Amino acid sequence: MSTLRLRALALSLCLFAPWAGAVDYRSVGVPAAILYDAPSLQAKKLYLIKAQTPVEAVVKLDGWIKVRDAEGTLAWIEAGQLAPRRTVIVTAAQTPLRSEAREEAPVLIECGKWVVLDFVAAAAPGWVQVKHRDGATGFVRAHQIWGL
Repeated sequence: MSTLRLRALALSLCLFAPWAGAVDYRSVGVPAAILYDAPSLQAKKLYLIKAQTPVEAVVKLDGWIKVRDAEGTLAWIEAGQLAPRRTVIVTAAQTPLRSEAREEAPVLIECGKWVVLDFVAAAAPGWVQVKHRDGATGFVRAHQIWGL
């Protein structure tokens, strides 16, 4: 590899290193929050997002956080509207909450699309332990939820 290419590679690694860390997920901590197209109360209001919905914090700026939702939409929210609580949201049409982290385990409940679950812990490869708002704790497949 040429010296020029090595220098370019080293420079790109330095530039992108700050983004190589873990993804920062939070949840909406108020009954409903307004998302804006810019970090200002005078900006255009885009939509409302309900309590406990998970979002990915992308950029932090003076009391505002740019977030990504489960559909990939980027918007700004006041930082005080978010909580550190970890939740995930079901993205599949139907997702069984199983008693164990395996396909053959009994189904405790079926969760429909857009149901919010509390994140408990990572489980066996491809599985996540979650808690439903009605109290059931079990396991779902990681590819059927968003917010990890």
